[in-house]
Amino acid sequence: MRCIPEEPDFQDGHLAEQAVWNSLRAQLPDDVVLAHSVQLRHGRAEHEIDILILWPGVGVAVLEVKGGRVSVENGQWYQSDRTGKRRMESPVAQAQSAQHAFKDWIGSRLGTPLTSRITYMACFPYSDVQPGWEMAGTPRSLVIDQAELANGCAAKIRAAIEMEGQGAVPLSPKYVERIIPHLSGNLAAADRPSLDAAELEDHQERLTTRQKVLLDSTRSITRARFVGGAGSGKTWLAVEKAKRLAKDGQRVGLFCYNKGLSEHLRREVAGWQQARPVFVGEFHDYVQSLGVPDGSGQEYFDEEMPRLLKELADVLPVEEKLDAVVVDEAQDFAPLWWEALLACLKKPDDGGVYAFMDERQNVYGRWDAATAGTADDPTAGLVTLHIDDNLRNTKRIAQTFRGFAGEHFSPRGGDGLPVRLVASATEDALDVASDCVDALIDEGWAANQIALLTTNKRHPIHQDYFDSQRIREYWKSFHDDDDAEFYGHVLGFKGLERSVVILCVNGFKDMARAPEQLYVGLSRARCLLVVVGDPVLIAEAGGRELELALGRAEGWAPLPVEPDHR
Repeated sequence: MRCIPEEPDFQDGHLAEQAVWNSLRAQLPDDVVLAHSVQLRHGRAEHEIDILILWPGVGVAVLEVKGGRVSVENGQWYQSDRTGKRRMESPVAQAQSAQHAFKDWIGSRLGTPLTSRITYMACFPYSDVQPGWEMAGTPRSLVIDQAELANGCAAKIRAAIEMEGQGAVPLSPKYVERIIPHLSGNLAAADRPSLDAAELEDHQERLTTRQKVLLDSTRSITRARFVGGAGSGKTWLAVEKAKRLAKDGQRVGLFCYNKGLSEHLRREVAGWQQARPVFVGEFHDYVQSLGVPDGSGQEYFDEEMPRLLKELADVLPVEEKLDAVVVDEAQDFAPLWWEALLACLKKPDDGGVYAFMDERQNVYGRWDAATAGTADDPTAGLVTLHIDDNLRNTKRIAQTFRGFAGEHFSPRGGDGLPVRLVASATEDALDVASDCVDALIDEGWAANQIALLTTNKRHPIHQDYFDSQRIREYWKSFHDDDDAEFYGHVLGFKGLERSVVILCVNGFKDMARAPEQLYVGLSRARCLLVVVGDPVLIAEAGGRELELALGRAEGWAPLPVEPDHR
């Protein structure tokens, strides 16, 4: 016999339904379908069928079950148990309403009316009903009592369907098969990694927002540097700090260095309903917005531009200056940039300065990380606040770059999927990494969950954007979550993240900067990290601890997708 569900959960208060269910299973033929607690909506009315019987070759029966001792007095139905006696609606009328609702409901779902015989019945497993009893609208043939349930209920149900039911034809077995999916409502849990990633990332978001306690506890500190490793939520904190300062009526600038992160910051601020910073974005854009002429060449950006900004700041009206600056990825700022930026404060010596940084991600090498905290450190005068918890990577991903993050680094994210290592010759790494994209999509990852990051030459798709000077369109595609994978370089992806990152180690232009590049690349994935490259080169660049971590990774060899010759 087919039962829906296979083993119903009869909780306290439903023992009568369990007694009827067990008797029906024992007495009805094997081809009958039994369904328990079928919930229906008929217009605005809601109905529940205690037990539905689909009997191929016979018809349909809708049963309303009432426990306790059932009685009728002067047309009023009562139910009595050890807690007392109480009125109730006619169980036969309930069954009748549920029958009409089921008939209309299943007909609308299947697009074919139910024309086979169907009846409604009431069943009282703990009551006796005299053989000759009946009342208006309730023939005795539609009531099953304790004695009939124990012996002969199958025959009585069949007789009620055939003699009392609406419809003129038996229930077709094919029609039964069409009904079953609508009763079972089977919903297979989709085995897609993208769904698991969504749940994991929601958890990571909740952990990140808890970091606001750090801002609450340090609100009286007006000049601070928040130092934390990758994945510690520094960007979230920077945005939240800027929001609080703007809400307090301060003229705030929210700054960063690279284009991808600046686009992220602008989008975060765009949704605010209250006060916003007076500037959000790249430091260079801010300089130009004040009227400093644009230039070219490294000497211009490193020396001439900050000098011109300082000169401008000297004559800048006080109402156009800033009360506070918030700088994300502050280690990207050269010392002279810091001097010029602080000159734009209304109070350069004690105005609000909030730097969010990780000296170990000094991929541009604009100042010596070894000078952190010394007089040569442009942020040395700020109060240092440490953020040790890694919240935005899984623990397995965080363990790969732990050696770069410092001794106090503490992974807090979920365990997640194993890191994958795809061994490849350096010259082949780009092609192999591209195969990884296709293989991951075949596994069920959405294309826009994947980023492929290179350490040396750009991927051809990335290079095409660069050559055609479509940089704004390039970053817009990333932040719009277009239905495509993203191709980038680790240097441009600082402060950004995706569910899946394929780190393509296709060489290094400068081995001295390789550790910082690996640190950034390894820490950009939130849920799954795939490392592609020569393990010997990676160990040489990243050191023994990274070599050991990747030694624990899952070896993977994605198969290239066969071309479609149709």
